[in-house]
Amino acid sequence: MTARTVMVLGTTSGAGKSWLATALCRWYARQGLKVAPFKAQNMSNNARVVPGLCGAPGEIGSAQYFQALAARTVPDVRMNPVLLKPEHDTGSQVIVMGEVRDDLRAIPWRERSEALWPHARQALDELRASHDVVVMEGAGSPAEINLHSSDYVNMRTARHAGAACLLVTDIDRGGAFAHLYGTHQLLPPDERALIRGFVLNRFRGDASLLAPGPEQLQALTGVPTVGVLPMWRGHGLPEEDGVFDDAPTGAGVSGLLRVAVVAYPRLSNLDEFQPLRGAPGVRLSWARHPRDLDGVDWVILPGSKHTRADLRWLRTQGLADAIVAHARAGRRVLGICGGLQMLGAAVCDPDGIEGEPVVREPGLGLLDLVTTFDHRKLLSETTAHVVADATEAGPWAALRGLTVRGYEIHHGRTHRVSATSPTTAVLHDARGQPLGWQRGPVLGLYLHGLFEDATAMRALFGQDAPVLDHVMDGLADFIDHHMAPGALHHLLDTR
Repeated sequence: MTARTVMVLGTTSGAGKSWLATALCRWYARQGLKVAPFKAQNMSNNARVVPGLCGAPGEIGSAQYFQALAARTVPDVRMNPVLLKPEHDTGSQVIVMGEVRDDLRAIPWRERSEALWPHARQALDELRASHDVVVMEGAGSPAEINLHSSDYVNMRTARHAGAACLLVTDIDRGGAFAHLYGTHQLLPPDERALIRGFVLNRFRGDASLLAPGPEQLQALTGVPTVGVLPMWRGHGLPEEDGVFDDAPTGAGVSGLLRVAVVAYPRLSNLDEFQPLRGAPGVRLSWARHPRDLDGVDWVILPGSKHTRADLRWLRTQGLADAIVAHARAGRRVLGICGGLQMLGAAVCDPDGIEGEPVVREPGLGLLDLVTTFDHRKLLSETTAHVVADATEAGPWAALRGLTVRGYEIHHGRTHRVSATSPTTAVLHDARGQPLGWQRGPVLGLYLHGLFEDATAMRALFGQDAPVLDHVMDGLADFIDHHMAPGALHHLLDTR
């Protein structure tokens, strides 16, 4: 079996590639085809734990994880063979086939691309050999002419697979026809020939006003516009990167539970908060300044790719004192992974995992915990149990006795300062190892995915998390309605 390949390219980052690729995965799966997603290289601090090589767990970008679920297949590391996780403005952790590769991080960009392409090519060939369709996603723009010779994520992958390519643009930004035409023209002729259709994403208004733009664009390029996708903010799929938006959900609605997620520079695994974004009883907002915490009920410290740097950022912004004051007022604080580490008494990094070695860096001191970083990275799909007889009931009592599923991705190892500490271990994995600690209104967890667990959402908010399978079907229905008749089938035709 050699799969036919459909590739989603974008005129810019954020044009809608991941969203459209996810929708295509479900649409083709519903045609009875065996489908797999693929992105040669992703740059994101949103990652998921999946089956890796030789039975060991690995990690891939969250976008490809959700695309695999949309395709009704089991996610694995071949679907995103290279993942770059930014640690600062000029450096990233390099993950190849699910495993950290410290030997590659110092290699210059262009030389590193040549070393990574064989891994990506092999993963793609293996997926094509065992599927009917592979839905591929590009990165950024395929027409970055300064990087074209070393870019293996876009057109080199498309050429290798002979992919039928869709080029999507965000018309809400303006300049959509210029973006499409310019991108098309900057590609060499053999790569232009792979572009089979243009897609206008996030359109608002009367579609008849687009004429004669699509017709003129086709006359110039020979490429038809095969889809005009209306603006749809409530589709339910987590965003691939960054904070969802600056506008809080539920704005102007009274009586909502006000939850603020602290948006520090290196936050990670933000996609796990998507269920809160869609919860009708929750007003979700993003905190970058102390004033953003005024009047909120919960403060959440999410994961971080660089705990020490983000901890220093909290202090610089004045947020550290605001979070401590919030907790001392008896209001809830939840820290997840890196957020948990910040809540402790100290972070120790003797080997310099996050930069220069440091013996002891003070934390926020809300939990009597010390975290020590080492080179071992723990990756695990985890089932954990909240103890039923925890000494502290308090604001987190609704979770007592629950069994929840999630995942772990972290370097640090955390322990209590002393056995008599008022900080209590309240969450344990199947082996009895502690994964979460509580002190009064403050709860810290190593477990990602709490809000994606139906039992936890019911206990905390009286409602289930949205069923992802229904979300994926909604995406497929949407493109089925708004793409040109027969266009998605035609992409599978060989030329």
